[in-house]
Amino acid sequence: MTTRNGRASAGPHAVLPGSFDPPTNGHLDVIERASRCFGRVTVAVVVNPQKQRPMFSLEEREAMLKECTAQLKNVSVEHFRGLLAEYVNQVEADVIVKGLRAVSDFENEMSTALMNRSLSHVDTMFLMADQKYSFVSSSIVKEVFFLGGDVAALVPKPVLRIMTAKRAGLQRSKK
Repeated sequence: MTTRNGRASAGPHAVLPGSFDPPTNGHLDVIERASRCFGRVTVAVVVNPQKQRPMFSLEEREAMLKECTAQLKNVSVEHFRGLLAEYVNQVEADVIVKGLRAVSDFENEMSTALMNRSLSHVDTMFLMADQKYSFVSSSIVKEVFFLGGDVAALVPKPVLRIMTAKRAGLQRSKK
């Protein structure tokens, strides 16, 4: 198989972008399934200016995802700022992969996918979330967690460990 630039590869290179604040089991499910479909997957942690102040820095989110995906040999994790279309061209990706939980996600993602295609000539493929994660979002996880709810089934163990440490640090700083 060859990439867009004509180089040999083990299969298509997919970019899976997201804010991942924090990474959830739903995110990992989509990453793992994408890793079985594509020769190479780059998980691209992005600054989303439309979202409120993130709980974790870009570097923290990148580190969490690296730890959670270490067993997936064809998956790499990095962060970027700016337009996804420019990033996709820069890394010479063949496809953008996005996870969808519900029809409302598709409605929100469709126009973005069309814009990215017009700017980068790269198509977006959508993977449906596993049913058991269809209600999970990073926003809901953060809200439940900081209100004292149990999110252990919703995030990977390393993420829960880091969230717990962050909450403890915030509580100490308020005293």
